Amino acid sequence: MLRLRTQAVAKFKSHLLGGDRQSAISAAAIATANRTYATESPVPESADVVIIGGGSAGCNTLYQLAKRGVRAVLLEKSKLTAGTTWHTAGLVWRLRPNDVEIRLLAATRDLLMSLEEETGQNSGWINNGGLFISHSPERLDEYSRLATLGKCFGIESHIIGPEEAQKIFPPLDPSSFTGALYSPGDGVVDPAMMCTALTKGATANGGRVIEECTVTQIITGENLLGMKDVRGVLTNKGMIRTNTVVNATGVWGRDLIEPLGVFLPLIPMKHAYVVSETMDTIHQMLPNVRDHDFSLYFRIQGKSICMGGYENNPILLNRVPGDFHFGLYDLDYSVFDTHIQGAVKLCPAFGSAGIKSTICGPESFTPDHKPLMGPDPTVSGLFHSVGYNSAGMMLGGGCAEQLAKWIINERPDRHMFAYDVRRFTPKQKKALNWATERSHEAYAKNYSIVFPHDEPLAGRNFTVDPFHKQMIQYGAVMEERHGWERPGYFLPDETVVVQPYDWYGYYDHPKNANTHYEEALKGDYTFGFSEHHDLIGEEALTCRHDAALFNLSYFCKLFLTGSQAKEAAEWIFTANLDKPINKTVYTCALNKNGGVEGDVTVSIVESGLGGLHDPIFKGRGYYIVAGGASAYHTKCHILSAIQEKAFRAVVSDHTEELGVLSLQGPKSRDILQKITDFDLSNEQLLPLNSTAILTIKINPHYSCNVRVLRVSFVGELGYELHIPEESCNDVYNALMKAGYKESLRNAGYRALYSLSSEKGYHLWGFDLRSDDTPIEANLGFVCRKNGEYQGKEIIDRQRENGVNRRLAFFTVRDQVPIWGLEAVYRDGEIVGHLRRGEYGYTLQKPIGQAYVQRSDGSPITNQFLQSGRYQIEVMGKLYDADCHLRSPFDPKGERLLGIYK
Repeated sequence: MLRLRTQAVAKFKSHLLGGDRQSAISAAAIATANRTYATESPVPESADVVIIGGGSAGCNTLYQLAKRGVRAVLLEKSKLTAGTTWHTAGLVWRLRPNDVEIRLLAATRDLLMSLEEETGQNSGWINNGGLFISHSPERLDEYSRLATLGKCFGIESHIIGPEEAQKIFPPLDPSSFTGALYSPGDGVVDPAMMCTALTKGATANGGRVIEECTVTQIITGENLLGMKDVRGVLTNKGMIRTNTVVNATGVWGRDLIEPLGVFLPLIPMKHAYVVSETMDTIHQMLPNVRDHDFSLYFRIQGKSICMGGYENNPILLNRVPGDFHFGLYDLDYSVFDTHIQGAVKLCPAFGSAGIKSTICGPESFTPDHKPLMGPDPTVSGLFHSVGYNSAGMMLGGGCAEQLAKWIINERPDRHMFAYDVRRFTPKQKKALNWATERSHEAYAKNYSIVFPHDEPLAGRNFTVDPFHKQMIQYGAVMEERHGWERPGYFLPDETVVVQPYDWYGYYDHPKNANTHYEEALKGDYTFGFSEHHDLIGEEALTCRHDAALFNLSYFCKLFLTGSQAKEAAEWIFTANLDKPINKTVYTCALNKNGGVEGDVTVSIVESGLGGLHDPIFKGRGYYIVAGGASAYHTKCHILSAIQEKAFRAVVSDHTEELGVLSLQGPKSRDILQKITDFDLSNEQLLPLNSTAILTIKINPHYSCNVRVLRVSFVGELGYELHIPEESCNDVYNALMKAGYKESLRNAGYRALYSLSSEKGYHLWGFDLRSDDTPIEANLGFVCRKNGEYQGKEIIDRQRENGVNRRLAFFTVRDQVPIWGLEAVYRDGEIVGHLRRGEYGYTLQKPIGQAYVQRSDGSPITNQFLQSGRYQIEVMGKLYDADCHLRSPFDPKGERLLGIYK
């Protein structure tokens, strides 16, 4: 291992110039090492924001904050880029299977192209294009989906054959692959030049950079409600008073914050590339190449190829030494050789060129291969921008822009949930073994095809609900969300058990002999209809015709109580909650931009008998139920609002203590009536959208109490039973026994989401997000016109002026699978893309939701939506579609009332 410490800058330069393994790093890195910022002068007494870490994340954040007039200072313990930024490959792609990421990448690219004009400093950006290589029809299908989504954002790309790809990149062997995607707008950036340009722009706007400044402590206090908050930072040069700190310390992201009791699922690993000798057929304007099937990339550097990738057995690190500045490791060819083999197959000339140098440095990786960003939920004023998974160059600009808005406006203007640190629960963030397993698999699968349905093998059975064993006994094929196991669908007469993680057979772990679960997953490895399509349809249609039982136990379950619980609820939620006791209300919780941070049901409840489902408290209380995939995010949003307003209110989390069974379908009332004396037919006792305490008869000698909510996520007559953990198994067995003659069957989330979409209900994170307002999402009916709630000013303005985009429901006339991200055309013009795609088994059509937007920015009207010819592009082909203002399934909602014709 070679370390280049700050005092050895001269030695560092000699390596750069001497053709050593560091010779791959650009000469601009020499300027970075030589460049001087404030190192001797004292630190300022105070700052609006202190950024810790002088890599891509820190420099981008400083630039974005200073540009907005924020008095920000960046502290770097060595020199800028000395951590991991200096040795990064610097690839910048434009296409991702996610509309938010495409926008983030575009923001980075736009910044790189404009920095030189703004600062007079070359940003190191080279627009040489990008080429994605395919070896299979499924991979080419994935590229077709990327190209289709790219059209919605004006990104040029082309699906081409091997011969055409060879014309663009002559050294490729066209016989070694089957096709490619060419994106001429892709490029590469020099990290040192980029950071130099960013800091020059930042300092011109009042930002400060202080190198050789080590932060030894983040100083915290305690606010009036007992939450930790940032008060300053202590450094080797003195103290800086501040209320806002950005943790941009890369692979060291865990080190400084753990003394505060803050944990991040951040795993350092060795990541490498090699640099070829000069090649006659290579020049700088050849495109960068990504061969996902061989899990490797080519980055062009002058007349050489830099080649790296993602192997199945990366070298995992515990921690990186704090003084590992400008440091590299020796390359382990036993790990890296798999990439060389693939590179030689794809580009035979690479094999004969020879290796000039190797670059192997530490990088930070996360359980889902996404950055960790945003406000820490446990320390007010602490923000994170770490864990970029070796993609900090391409995401840095876009993410920093959103982080700056997060700090200044308290929310970004993009839906950043996939990057928000609050997507992980405290339990997940503290579980190092879980984070290591998941980060390893995410690294190994980074270049795998992103199918609509796939599940991790690592970190499973982390949190299981009380029904888990019964789900497995009935043949559940489990999915993982938010650390919880939940049933995806059921294989009759089979038992599918998720095995302990085998690390793909590496690190002396034998591969699992039982591959039943993996084989079940392979049935979904397609962009066509799943092998399980008909089975899922049987579950969905049983719900429509008879009854189905859904396990919703991982849903978020909170009680809001206290002397100001009413004031808190009215501020947080949009709907009118001035309702009688036991009324259940569907409502949204908004941010200050009017975006939907969560959609939940709120039941107005009174003090009970002391059970988990029926707690004792003073005054009026509120029982809040939210989707499980964003449970912690929802809880954090509620707590944040209470903190900001200093409401005297308490949130009690009963998520892990209550199981939930949702009994849905025409026969649901008859089944439930068999095991309770409560008169379910009396609409005065338990009308639609209400709650009550039910006594369930388990046997003649034993009964238990549960909370029942008469609500439905699928558009049917139905009941949700919220059950104390100790009674869950008994209630489940009683229900299955009572429903045996009524054709009751278990159903999973795949059927649930199909049914929900078919009814036209929303799914947060897909067709309802933090960058969508209720008015845009056709949820104006849940927003009251009286009183005040967060975001109401935006809602009132949109009600008056209209909106220039609106959610619409689509059915496709052909039997073609849609999954979301498909482009939507109106009269030949792209007007949006599907946020969500499902198959409606009752409608017998593919269905989807998209926000339709007018190109001229005019308000969207019903007349505009209902006129015009609509088509949806699937795999490059246009299919006729019908646009609906709302789902055509049961438009009057009669089935919810138990009215079946």
